[in-house]
Amino acid sequence: MARTALRVDAVLVQAVIAGALSFAHLHDLAAAAGQDGWKAWAYPISVDLLLVAAWRRLRTDGPTRLAWCWFVIALVASLGANVATAGLLDLNDVPAWLRILVAAWPALAFMGGTLLAHSPEGLSSAPSAPSTPAPHSAPETEPEPATDAEPDRVPEPVTVPETEEPPALPAAVPVPAALVDHARKVAADHHARTGARIDTDTLRARLGVPPHLADAIAAQLT
Repeated sequence: MARTALRVDAVLVQAVIAGALSFAHLHDLAAAAGQDGWKAWAYPISVDLLLVAAWRRLRTDGPTRLAWCWFVIALVASLGANVATAGLLDLNDVPAWLRILVAAWPALAFMGGTLLAHSPEGLSSAPSAPSTPAPHSAPETEPEPATDAEPDRVPEPVTVPETEEPPALPAAVPVPAALVDHARKVAADHHARTGARIDTDTLRARLGVPPHLADAIAAQLT
């Protein structure tokens, strides 16, 4: 039984570590700015989701000003929290302007996510096809008047093309006698149930034969 080898992707491990550290820095900054409890844990999720939404918009619809704007805003918010918690800011005495930014972030992130999700896709429209100029009509030439000097022309006899002989009709399709007997029984049963003679389409459907063979059998039943 083959053993499944577990491959550890270094890039994936690095991404998990970096995401966890950034998540913790954003949580610490939000908690220091007065957002305690579950609200402090919601701020890292909001910043990361806005960053992912803007990056996805850049990958799918191409570089647009809207996607780049919100990508830079989310990236600055993430990097700012990482730098602020590196000892450059006293988390026990957060300035008022930072408290205002942290408190205003939910409304800003909601507006950015809404614009990224519901704004129309790339505004670059396909170039319109150049209008083709109307074709120049050839100048009309006036017919020359017939002169009396020309003698009347005798019409040439019209030659009728020879018609080809119609192809010979194909030979009659051979029908086995057993099949004809079975067809008679089917026709008799149909006449007994409906009071009418069986038609070719019904006979072909009941016997399961091709159309040309059904026509040959119907010809022998008459």
